[in-house]
Amino acid sequence: MGRLFGTDGVRGVANADLTAELALGLSVAAAHVLVGEAGTSEGRRPTAVVGRDPRASGEFLEAAVVAGLASAGVDVLRVGVLPTPAVAHLTGVLGADLGVMLSASHNAMPDNGVKFFARGGHKLADELEDRIETLYEEHRTGAPWERPTGAGVGRVSDYAEGFDTYVAHLIAVLPNRLDGLKVVLDEAHGAAARVSPEAFARAGAEVITIGASPDGLNINDGCGSTHLGQLRAAVVEHGADFGIAHDGDADRCLAVDGSGAEVDGDQILAVLALAMSEAGTLRGDTVVATVMSNLGFKLAMERAGLKLVQTAVGDRYVLESMKEHGFALGGEQSGHVIVLDHATTGDGTLTGLMLAARVAATGRSLAELAAVMEKLPQVLINVPDVDKSRVRTSAELAAAVLDAERELGATGRVLLRPSGTEPLVRVMVEAADIDQARSVAQRLADVVKSALG
Repeated sequence: MGRLFGTDGVRGVANADLTAELALGLSVAAAHVLVGEAGTSEGRRPTAVVGRDPRASGEFLEAAVVAGLASAGVDVLRVGVLPTPAVAHLTGVLGADLGVMLSASHNAMPDNGVKFFARGGHKLADELEDRIETLYEEHRTGAPWERPTGAGVGRVSDYAEGFDTYVAHLIAVLPNRLDGLKVVLDEAHGAAARVSPEAFARAGAEVITIGASPDGLNINDGCGSTHLGQLRAAVVEHGADFGIAHDGDADRCLAVDGSGAEVDGDQILAVLALAMSEAGTLRGDTVVATVMSNLGFKLAMERAGLKLVQTAVGDRYVLESMKEHGFALGGEQSGHVIVLDHATTGDGTLTGLMLAARVAATGRSLAELAAVMEKLPQVLINVPDVDKSRVRTSAELAAAVLDAERELGATGRVLLRPSGTEPLVRVMVEAADIDQARSVAQRLADVVKSALG
C-alpha cells in the first residue's frame, strides 16, 4: 500500500478512493494516536472538533468520521461547514484533543479529503501521520483494539457557536478597520461562503460577493482562487478597490487589484512582510516561503533588508520552519499565508483582511502596494498520468534538467516535483524572458511524459 497521507491530509475521489470505511478507520486510528492516555489522565473525556466544506460527499464522510471517533471513546463537536483554519482555531480555543476537517481544498467536487489537527490546532508532523497510517492498516487487517461500551462511547453534539467564535477572532486581530473600502469576495462556493463576507462587513468594508451559493456540487466550479476570471470582471464592473478569492476550504487567498490584475501569494506575502516589519512584528526580520516562490519575491525582500528562508512545497513545511525558528510570517505563491501570531495554519479570510487593512491604513491602492516586487516570468506545467514516484530517479529526466539549467544560467531556475495531492508532476521554469521560460518548460514537460509515462 502506498502512503495514504499526501502534503495535506488524505485525498481522493469520494466513495471510490476515499470511502466511508477508510474515513472511519483513519478516525479511529487518529483518536488512538492523538488522544492516547491524555484525556483520561486529566480526568476528562477526550474531545474532537469536526468540520467540513460544502461538498455533497462531505455529508456521508462526516458521518463516518464522527462514528469512528465516537466508537473510540471521543466526544465530538460538529461545527458544520466552516473553513479549515476555523476548525484549526476552534480545536485550539476549545481545548480539543484533535480536529478533523473534511475537504479537498481547491480540487474538483468529486474529490474529498480528511485533514487532522493535533492539540492546539496544529497540522501533524510526518511521524504522527505515519503512526496513524500504520495503526489504521493494523486495524484493517484484523488487529483487535479495545472498544469502549456503555458510558465509555463518545457523545456527539453540534457546536453552533463556532461561526461567531471564529469571526470574532478574525475581527479582534485586525490592526485597523476597513471603512471606505469596496471589496469583491469570491468564495468558490466553498467553506467561507458565510464567514468571509460576514468578517469583511463587520470590519467596515462594503462587500460584494460572488461564488457564495454552495449547493454541494458547485464548489471550485469556474470560480475561486483557481479561476480568477469572474472576480476580475466583477471588480471592474463594480468599481471595487480590489477583489479577494478563496479556495474551497478557504485556507488560501489570492487577490486582484482595481484594474483586475492578479496579485498572487508572493505579492501578498511581500505586502504583509513590509507592513509587519514597520509594525515591529516581523520577528527576526525574516519571511518563510517555499522553493516555488518567484525570484522577484526574494529580490524584493533583499531590497527591503529582510531575510528569506525557503522550504519544501507545502504550507505544513513553511509552518514547521516558522515554529522551529520563531518566525511570524510565511506562505506560498498559491496563497497559503500563515500569520503565526493569529493562526496555526494558512487562513485565506485572515490574509484577505490583513491585506485590506494595509490598503486602508496606507491609503495606497493594492496595485501600488503589490508593485514592491516585480514578478519574473514563471511557467508552470502540470504533467498528468505519469509515474510521479520516479521523478528523482530517472536518469533521462536528470539529464534534461541539467541541460535546461545550463541554458538558463544565473537568470533562471528549474523545479520539478511530484504533486503531493494529485497524480501528476509539476514542471516549473523561471527565466528573464517569458518565451524562453515557456520553451524550456514545454521541453521538460515532454521529457517527463516520455520518461515517466
